[in-house]
Amino acid sequence: MSSEIIDLHQWFDSAPGRYLLAWEQACMDDAVADIFGYHALQLGMPRIEGLRTNRMPHQWLALGADAMLSRTEESSDAGSSHAPRAAALWAEPEALPFPNASLDLVVLPHTLELSVDPHMALREVERVLVPEGRVVIAGLNPLSLWGLRQMRVRLCQRWTQEPLYLPDVGEFIGVRRMRDWLRLLSFEVETVRFGCYRPAVRSAEWLERFSWVDPLGERWWPILGAGYFLVAVKRVHGMRLLEPAWRSGRKRVAATVPVARKSGPHGPMPPR
Repeated sequence: MSSEIIDLHQWFDSAPGRYLLAWEQACMDDAVADIFGYHALQLGMPRIEGLRTNRMPHQWLALGADAMLSRTEESSDAGSSHAPRAAALWAEPEALPFPNASLDLVVLPHTLELSVDPHMALREVERVLVPEGRVVIAGLNPLSLWGLRQMRVRLCQRWTQEPLYLPDVGEFIGVRRMRDWLRLLSFEVETVRFGCYRPAVRSAEWLERFSWVDPLGERWWPILGAGYFLVAVKRVHGMRLLEPAWRSGRKRVAATVPVARKSGPHGPMPPR
């Protein structure tokens, strides 16, 4: 698992990685700016500053134990100009050190792709989120030009020595599958965005030459972007506000009460 994480971080130093990283950072900045609360957490991928435009007073970056090796190698690389944000705590996404319903926002930039049990990690996110709390997920789309090239290289690896185009993180989680997982955990998907439609080329020069493809892809084949970005809100069904006891009690039904007429010594008294 450690080699997979190192491969992912190294891949973000490549031209396609920087291209995807810039798109995801713009999506993060736009999505979290208007999410309010008190406590926010980013799980993994310090290269993406998922909370920099959010205004919650308490923010943390949590990294898994396997990420420690990749951070060490990044800091020892003299040619790297990237200064990753300092981690506030070390925590695995499958076992978060937070009480139930304690966080208002959780950001998962490629966290589920690197998790040993992504469904369990998503369950942990549901546990620590407050009702109406939000989770933000960024991932690689297997149904894209980049994903198809990755699949082709994997199928031909027995006969060719062509390296993989995308990081070797096992199976990517598609949007449809992610929606099903979220629905099972009582999440409601608010936003889904796709991006990065340029062909699967490796050089920055060729990626720049294909920049005209992005607006066309966003308009004509939006679900085939190389990356996807998703925002979901935790819904708690069956919740209702409690009313005061005097409101919940039965209302008395007004009824007419018959009044007996008084009678005098010579019979009933005439009405007044």
